[in-house]
Amino acid sequence: MNTDIDVRRDIGDFLTTRRARITPRQAGLPQFRGKRRVPGLRREEVALLAGISIEYYTRLERGNVRGVSEDVVDRVASALQLNETERAHFVDLVRIAAEPAAPVSPARPAHVRSSVRHLLDAMTETAAYVRNPRMDVLAVNRLGAALYAPLYEDPANRSNLGRFIFADPRARGFYRDWDRVAEQVVGVLRVASGRTPGDRELAGLIDELLSGSEEFRTRWATHDVRNYRTGTQFFRHPVAGDLELEYNVLDLPADPGLSIVAYCAGPGVALTRQLTAERGG
Repeated sequence: MNTDIDVRRDIGDFLTTRRARITPRQAGLPQFRGKRRVPGLRREEVALLAGISIEYYTRLERGNVRGVSEDVVDRVASALQLNETERAHFVDLVRIAAEPAAPVSPARPAHVRSSVRHLLDAMTETAAYVRNPRMDVLAVNRLGAALYAPLYEDPANRSNLGRFIFADPRARGFYRDWDRVAEQVVGVLRVASGRTPGDRELAGLIDELLSGSEEFRTRWATHDVRNYRTGTQFFRHPVAGDLELEYNVLDLPADPGLSIVAYCAGPGVALTRQLTAERGG
């Protein structure tokens, strides 16, 4: 999926899906009477908004981005009203397509340093784990293991959140807002695929999910991208029942690609007591 042809196709599909969601009214263009052949912006309208020729924009939408300037990328991104995550993804795709002979990206570290594990263990009132861009859970503290107990019940998940969410039926009961979580995971994997074209394990995971899950295929086809950074997560835990936890994602600069995901309960709520109530404390 990371060949030159695939990346060019991704650029075309990404631009096409972005312009399809913007109406002329939203773009500040004059309104015309009659029916439109496309629901969103036409190619010529994007070109007009970006200040480039229709021929040039058509070439971009076909994935031919050799020699495209940063200024043009920025103008197209503005015309399509891309948010920060979408803009960064577009830049990543352009970089990959423009430099197909670039060195293969190194594999993301799978080893979690002992000092990071000590940090996890010291987070006694927080459920936390370390993950990579593929959504592999590489290390987990006591409360994290208790919170994500359903993840480990089926060895086929291989401690990967993507497999759990799309291949394990227990995930729908575990996440009270499964649809939103599913969209986030697909969006995160989209971002990762644009940043690390040489990650064969990521490519293999995506191919596995595409072939095995209609839910994943449908969401993958939207080309939406997400960053999972902070927010509130809703669980229906087999021991603790309904949980509403705040989460933050902390990058580990010394280990590029690795992050700590930490979940906390609200003030005055003892997460330890909730998650271990039936496990002997």
